[in-house]
Amino acid sequence: MRILVAEDEKKIADYIKKGLDEMGHTTELCRDGDSAYSPATTTPFAAVVLDIMLPGRDGLSILKNLRAQNNAVPILILTARSELNERLEGFQLGADDYLTKPFYLEELIARLHSIVRRSAGNAHSVVQAGQLSLNVVTRTSSYHAKPIDLTNKEFALLEYMAQSPGRVFTRTQIYEHVWGFDFDPGTNLVDVYIRRIRSKLGEIEKGDLIETVRGTGYRLNG
Repeated sequence: MRILVAEDEKKIADYIKKGLDEMGHTTELCRDGDSAYSPATTTPFAAVVLDIMLPGRDGLSILKNLRAQNNAVPILILTARSELNERLEGFQLGADDYLTKPFYLEELIARLHSIVRRSAGNAHSVVQAGQLSLNVVTRTSSYHAKPIDLTNKEFALLEYMAQSPGRVFTRTQIYEHVWGFDFDPGTNLVDVYIRRIRSKLGEIEKGDLIETVRGTGYRLNG
């Protein structure tokens, strides 16, 4: 997932980013409300982690403005306080969930997965595409009921495509979503990772799970 994290406390912000990156997600980190507001309104994120007490624009004002613009991105708010009124205000403005500091990173990641699945209309932790099964909580995968040992980026690539089986994804779309960088036309990184995944599926391959669409990109057949 591509996730925006707006948190001004450096230790907490780095802690969140490191954990999300290690899980294979792509994290954009902002340390004040003004720098977070622009990407939040212009960039398609899978979710936003939003601290309430930010320098500049505060988290609740960002939340309020996003919802006023009909931006439905799932938002998890962070607060150093646990007063009921503050939590209620966040929910009334359209927050999907909240965490009170301090928190466990594992819980934050689990809650992010939960609100993203709810937003997509899927309350389950498993993404299924035909015989391919990806558990986004445990980060385990199988094909034809046989386990596949995937790296975080390989998992993220398959998860992205498995959300829309049958859809053709361009290399640019895959690269920008999975790696989160501006696409370099000269790189063959996507092709390299597709080959690695196909190699891991080789012994149990019972068909062309990942189809090459000549001149365009790739399609996951489910």
